[in-house]
Amino acid sequence: MTAVTLWTAALCKPDPGYGGWAYVRRNADGTLAGAAGGERRVTGPRMVLTGLIEALTALADLPAQTAVKLYVAEPSLAAELVATDGAYALAEPDAWAAARKLLAARPVLTLTPLTDATPAAGFLKAWADFGLDTAKTRGSFKAMIPKPNLLKFPG
Repeated sequence: MTAVTLWTAALCKPDPGYGGWAYVRRNADGTLAGAAGGERRVTGPRMVLTGLIEALTALADLPAQTAVKLYVAEPSLAAELVATDGAYALAEPDAWAAARKLLAARPVLTLTPLTDATPAAGFLKAWADFGLDTAKTRGSFKAMIPKPNLLKFPG
């Protein structure tokens, strides 16, 4: 099956407080898609898991056997997803269960931490920050990242 690459990032200021998330998807043909969003009165773990859930949900149009390479900007999440339930599961049990279910539905998935030093992490965190700022003024927010902006994605 064709490979797809996903990148996710999230933030929360303060924690708990306002939060934002973003993801970008690159299809095998090189086309890009992505979304960003935010919420008020939320925790950091909730935003991290929301970004992951949104990214994995965006794969619904692909067969389960499609190879997926997933980069997450939160190294602790990457470690917990391949090990056992930890801080994320305790902090946000419902979101954790939803994320684990979506991951289990993707048997051909490679999970890799995304370091802050990479340009992709900077791009995603800027969009997560946009989601956070928009949530401050408008409440819960979710929108696609415009194609002209996606053309600047360095991943």
